Amino acid sequence: MPSLLCALRVLCVEIPLSYLPVFPHLPRPVFSSLPSMCENFSAPMPAHASLSLQLRKILFAAILFLTLAVVIHWVIQENKPWVVPEEYKSLKNPLSPSESNLNVARQIYGNECTQCHGQRGRGDGPEAKQHYPLPADFTDPKLLKSATDGEIFYWITAGRRPMPSFKRRLTPDQRWQLVLLVRSFSQPTPTNSVPTSPLKPAPEKSNDQ
Repeated sequence: MPSLLCALRVLCVEIPLSYLPVFPHLPRPVFSSLPSMCENFSAPMPAHASLSLQLRKILFAAILFLTLAVVIHWVIQENKPWVVPEEYKSLKNPLSPSESNLNVARQIYGNECTQCHGQRGRGDGPEAKQHYPLPADFTDPKLLKSATDGEIFYWITAGRRPMPSFKRRLTPDQRWQLVLLVRSFSQPTPTNSVPTSPLKPAPEKSNDQ
């Protein structure tokens, strides 16, 4: 505390105001009032006032420490990998990727998932940037390459913030249909190739008029 008062006194009293930096957003009277402020700082404080100041500092440090601890814990929890129970990992999708199952899944996806994951599963929905971590991009082949059907089914069933649980909102068949649709986002779309006929040479112009 004495060293801080000495620094303030040097800044406010021993250095002329003309040498202080000019801040365009602060009026000059702010700097001209510094000497009187330093006099107030340098005045001896009563014992009870000094004790009260120390208590406020301790309270502030405790609140800051608790806030940082909560933020660090939240970040760790949000970024830790999903722990899938073993009984889910070996599950196989009982439904076939038929067009009827995919159509049902698209309707469910449109009602429940597009706001965050986007219409094409790229994680670019209108509410995507409001969440942390960001919604997954299902079009990335590396994301689901090592995931089993049972793991994806568990992710949909259990959920994890900010993603809700769909255990009670969707039936098991509806969740399995979503698994089919989620996998389809990372699969290349077949394109119908149209054979092109060879170009015919242009007719030669005759020199005869």
